[in-house]
Formats: sequence, structure tokens, C-alpha cells
Amino acid sequence: MLKKIEAIIREDKLNDVKEALRTIGIVGMNCFEIRGHGRQGGIKLSGRSGSYQVDMLPKIQLNIVLSDHNLEETVKTIVAAAKTGESGEAGDGLIFVYPVDEVVRIRTGERGHEAVMYPDDIDTRKGGR
Repeated sequence: MLKKIEAIIREDKLNDVKEALRTIGIVGMNCFEIRGHGRQGGIKLSGRSGSYQVDMLPKIQLNIVLSDHNLEETVKTIVAAAKTGESGEAGDGLIFVYPVDEVVRIRTGERGHEAVMYPDDIDTRKGGR
């Protein structure tokens, strides 16, 4: 079974998260610049002309499709790399996990698990489970 991780993180944590994922063998991912807010509703900024509310903050969305047996290690890695400080801060982000019914690699026609395998990826390092 395959899973899709959709992680919403701070922009300044992108390189930390990418490096941490590369270290455990996560090779393929997509990255998008997005805007949004969570519970905090944005931030209040003060300037010369007064203060104002910025409610749609810049964030990064990472998408990763992987084998379900690699899910927990990957989620823990993202959390550790994306967290601000030791205990985290509001706005550090969220991780969503979805089931993936099918994957097809366009170039080769490979399907399922084989379609998301890469040389030196997490599955290859663990013996191709």
C-alpha cells in the first residue's frame, strides 16, 4: 500500500526538511509555495502608519508518495526538522496523510510500489521491502 504525505511547513524550514529527508533516503518529492493560516489566524504587524493583520502567511507544501512501511519514520523526520525550537511554535505546520490507490510512471508504465522506487531511496536502503 502507498501513502501520500502532504506537509505544510514554514518557508525557512524547507532546506532543513529536505536535508533530513534525503538523509533517510526520501528521494522524490514535490514542493509548492502556498499561502494560508491556521488557528492563530495570521500575524499582526506594526509599522509607521499603525498596525495591520496579515492573515495569509507564506508556507511551503511538500508532497511525498511512499510505501506505508516508511510512513512513521518519514513523519517523525519531518516533525523533527520542521519544528521551531525544542518545543515548537504556533505556525510550524501540519502533516496530512492520504491513501494512494494507484501510481503509474509515465516513462516506463511501472505501477504501484515499483513506480515510486528510485536508486538509493529508503526502500533500496532497507533491502527493497
